Amino acid sequence: MHIIISNSSSIPIYEQIKTNIITRIMNDELTSEELLPSIRVLASDLKISIMTVKKAYDELEKEGYIKIIQGKGAYIAAKNTAIAREQASKIIEEHINKIIEISKKYNISKEEIINTYEYLNGSEE
Repeated sequence: MHIIISNSSSIPIYEQIKTNIITRIMNDELTSEELLPSIRVLASDLKISIMTVKKAYDELEKEGYIKIIQGKGAYIAAKNTAIAREQASKIIEEHINKIIEISKKYNISKEEIINTYEYLNGSEE
């Protein structure tokens, strides 16, 4: 598995690993029951501590993205639609915050934004 991490980022490495795996699950790049690299292998590939990878995997399991089977490995869990929807909502919220920021900067009204949304969504008559 190809995961890119940045040692100079303010985001902790375990969080970067976790986010990368979640993104791949949401984009269907990792599918249900797919085996993830072992903690040792991924730590070796990324040249980081085993404990860092373990923390990422533990959090992914706690959040329902993966299941860890002792002695067999970590597998992608069946996609939970509630989790996928929650993740999509977070992404939408981030984009809406950016839209609000831009609209305030350039004095664009809420109505203009809604009209643009409706036009792009094909809802405008």
